[in-house]
Amino acid sequence: MEVIEWIRFIFGALFMICGLIIFLVEMIGVFRFRYVLNRMHAAALGDTLGIACSLVGLMIISGFTFTSFKLFCVIAFLWFSSPTSSHLIARLEVSTDEARKEHYRFITLGELEKKKKEEEGR
Repeated sequence: MEVIEWIRFIFGALFMICGLIIFLVEMIGVFRFRYVLNRMHAAALGDTLGIACSLVGLMIISGFTFTSFKLFCVIAFLWFSSPTSSHLIARLEVSTDEARKEHYRFITLGELEKKKKEEEGR
């Protein structure tokens, strides 16, 4: 029985170390990227995946208990709320960006149709 406990501990520790490595990569991405949407993307992906790996590691270590169920509920809540909040922040940034032409361009439907007709004419 003691061997099974050690195997659970090793797998749980590996998941937690993987989560810490993901957090480290997230921090590097947040500090290295210049544009706010790139930073936000790195932070959102790192949070979602890093927290999930860390909590799965804790679930493995604690075994099948009510605590592991609560940790699973936290993972589910974060997997639904983090992308939603990141999406809302991104929409706010796009709608209030003062330097739009530096970061992206707008194409209207008329411009797309005109471009398609020009390509068909060739």
